Amino acid sequence: VKMIEIKLSQGAKPAHGGILPAAKITPLIAEARGLGSPPYQDCNSPPRHSAFSTPEELMLFVGKLREMSDGKPVGFKFCVGDPAEFAALCHAMIDTGITPDFITVDGSEGGTGAAPPEFQDAVGMPLQEGLVLVDGMLIGANLRDKITIIASGKVYNGFSLVRTLALGADICNAARSMMFALGCIQALRCNSNDCPTGITTQKPELSSSLDVDHKSLRVYNFQKATVHAAKELLGAAGLRSGQDVTPSHIFYRVEGRSVRLMEDGKSTSYFHRPKAGSLLTDEGISAQRSPQLGRWWVEGGKKYNSTKRGDGYLAL
Repeated sequence: VKMIEIKLSQGAKPAHGGILPAAKITPLIAEARGLGSPPYQDCNSPPRHSAFSTPEELMLFVGKLREMSDGKPVGFKFCVGDPAEFAALCHAMIDTGITPDFITVDGSEGGTGAAPPEFQDAVGMPLQEGLVLVDGMLIGANLRDKITIIASGKVYNGFSLVRTLALGADICNAARSMMFALGCIQALRCNSNDCPTGITTQKPELSSSLDVDHKSLRVYNFQKATVHAAKELLGAAGLRSGQDVTPSHIFYRVEGRSVRLMEDGKSTSYFHRPKAGSLLTDEGISAQRSPQLGRWWVEGGKKYNSTKRGDGYLAL
């Protein structure tokens, strides 16, 4: 174990739990998840955690996991929903003095054959908007230099990698594209134990098609080619690393006829990069280029204060 990620939600189905069907449970899985002896029953994965229920408790849980793991990096993953709720988490970080080592922002573009179509299509914030919001709110709260931002959501080629770094990510995760490199054909049978490519099944007659030596080479080649393409794009822009790219380096077409800087496109009334620490004073909040960002911050503070205990107690 190199790091610990607390999953609050995922882009494919934010605020929705899941079920591990009994047919997919093997003795190894049962041992890892504490499911007892066969015959196995369906294993429910609820959309909430039993270890915490408030922003303050989440931060205390982060601190507890870091302590119990001898200092391993601890963070959480989520798909942005209500921006004020993320603001409440930022207030909890400031108040408790506990910050996650990383936050993984998952865009609503994420997909899985085990998610309801309505949740895949209509719930959660897309990666670009969610990433800019999280990055900006952390900057405004003077927390950005303490937290690494990981981003995921259809990062599948060199340009999408560069674009995501430009919008504030430090690291990019890729799942869908790696699954394709592995052999996924989007049969949408992930939850059935009948995946025809053998990727999401425990049936030996199907999973035997996953030749590790061959498939690992395909995934390696895809990863290597994608990173190489991103480096070529950075070089073409005269940049030395992904840390140097910003929205001012990227143009995009609007309505088929006009061209706009990505920097301008994201500087709307909702999404822009505030000045460091500007959300920590009344003057800074009132001077925000985005009044809505200031309102989300204030609302988040109210949400946090209405649920905090303030005694540092975490019932586990």
